[in-house]
Amino acid sequence: MPENKAVGPPIQAIVNVPVDNLRLDRENPRLPSSDIGSDVDLLRYLWREMAVDEVALSIAANGFFPEEPLLVVPEKKGSKDPESDKFVVVEGNRRLAAVLLLRDSSLRQRIKAELPEIDATATERLNRLPVSIYDDRRDLWEYLGFRHINGPKEWDAFSKAKYVAKVREQYSIELEEIARRIGDKHAFVKRIYRGYLLVQQAEAEGDFSPDDINKNRFNFSHLYTAASEPEFQRFLGINASNSLKPSPVPKERLGELRELMVWLYGSKSAKKLPLVRTQNPDLNILREVIGKPAALAVLRSGYPLSRAYDVSIGDVRRFEEALTRAKEDLLLAKGTVTTGYSGGEELFTVIGEIVQVASKIQEEMTGKREQLGRKLKK
Repeated sequence: MPENKAVGPPIQAIVNVPVDNLRLDRENPRLPSSDIGSDVDLLRYLWREMAVDEVALSIAANGFFPEEPLLVVPEKKGSKDPESDKFVVVEGNRRLAAVLLLRDSSLRQRIKAELPEIDATATERLNRLPVSIYDDRRDLWEYLGFRHINGPKEWDAFSKAKYVAKVREQYSIELEEIARRIGDKHAFVKRIYRGYLLVQQAEAEGDFSPDDINKNRFNFSHLYTAASEPEFQRFLGINASNSLKPSPVPKERLGELRELMVWLYGSKSAKKLPLVRTQNPDLNILREVIGKPAALAVLRSGYPLSRAYDVSIGDVRRFEEALTRAKEDLLLAKGTVTTGYSGGEELFTVIGEIVQVASKIQEEMTGKREQLGRKLKK
């Protein structure tokens, strides 16, 4: 792979365009999948979810930097007159939202945006903004991918996946080429695209809705990380290659896809909490469980993930882990006796019980070793 170089959009002249001719981008990958109604609703969403206040306060204090133009495309193909035509802002929506709010006190009131008043001179300076006009979005995909997927202005993982899907499907650019052009050296593009396809299929065919998740946020990384693991791929009936096409999970495994989405995200309607809170250890434990039929049966029967994990690893590994963990805990206790033990009777009784249990375990292990020794001599 060639060494990645800084990526920039094709150079275009910067022109000043009236703010009234600029439109927020409804195809912004950071917007929710469901339709956002009016322009005011869109502006309200940007204000609440994308920290527009930080940008607005900076512009109020320092003005709009002409060296950082908005990147726009004509609302109607072929229209490029800065004075009469309308343009969609493909890069710079937070800055445009900030300017719209700073210029209009009634708009601030409608969306409950608390920002300082700016004087007439400052308002006048914001009536026109510097933009670079491009023929269409395709001219900008590589730059936006580098900037927001692998670069300094990163989107959240699901927004990145939506953007990769758009470039792949609308512009017919292969994933390998997308990865190469934006400098992805760790198969991240494939992983998030695979996860995005699973979300799309789960919504379309698996009764999944992001609104039904039983937690505060949609941890997309849980899904795309799981979908890259062989155990989860076998569980869903997919593999590394065929999972990179629309609706990758076969019909007979849609039940497993539904199960996985509930295990990862819970379900408010079903009153189920997610089993996976963190990738380490929860997702790793779930991977162990689904790879063992007996452990999977325990999980499906309603037992906790921890119980299913015990079944998945078997008695030998469980004994080894328990003994090792007990030793580490006792070493920690030993190191804090001076400062942690006040001389009370209760803890002294506990350590006596531990000694008795440890002694009994040692006796049983000794007996097992002697038994094995006799067998070897025969």
